[in-house]
Amino acid sequence: MKFKQSDGQNQRIERISTTHLIVGIDIAKETHVAQATNFRGIILTKRHLSFSNTIDGYMKLERWIDEIQQKHHLKNVIIGTVCPKLG
Repeated sequence: MKFKQSDGQNQRIERISTTHLIVGIDIAKETHVAQATNFRGIILTKRHLSFSNTIDGYMKLERWIDEIQQKHHLKNVIIGTVCPKLG
């Protein structure tokens, strides 16, 4: 039996539940931007988070994610990135 790539993607999407925090990060050279949504794509924060490409910046991101998880009672996190094509 052949397994289509879209089938696997659909199975992964179906595993996302009401307990998931979805964080999308736009990757840049020095400053990244993150936005948090629930499993339906509803934005959970009033503002996005800008953070630097340093250990302090990533610690800031981690604290931000922890605060959102506690506020909205979310147990799981899925982080996805977007970065422009090089060249």
